[in-house]
Amino acid sequence: MAENKRQTGTEYERKAGAYLEEKGYEILEYNFRCRTGEIDIIARDGDYLVFCEVKYRSDAKSGHPAEAVDQRKQRTISKCALYYLTRRGLSDAACRFDVVSFEGDRVTIYQDAFDYMEG
Repeated sequence: MAENKRQTGTEYERKAGAYLEEKGYEILEYNFRCRTGEIDIIARDGDYLVFCEVKYRSDAKSGHPAEAVDQRKQRTISKCALYYLTRRGLSDAACRFDVVSFEGDRVTIYQDAFDYMEG
């Protein structure tokens, strides 16, 4: 089951990447991993470095996909983003956190979905 879930996740991350590219984003990296967690997509949108979380729900029974990006998840993504910026010497980069949600066939981008959260 976990492998199947991972495959589904990868499939939707690629779909999200293609959708973001259609919207003018430049995809820099998929599945950036560090000790504290993972960021699904890192992209550039104009002057912004964007850290994207991708969420998928096949139906509304489990709630809205974007709701799954709770404070704990936001904190994890923030820590990973800080690590990414530090490792790449980009501490002055303008950043934002977007959530790309899939509800069945509907795709929504929530730009600036949350602010950086301290550890």
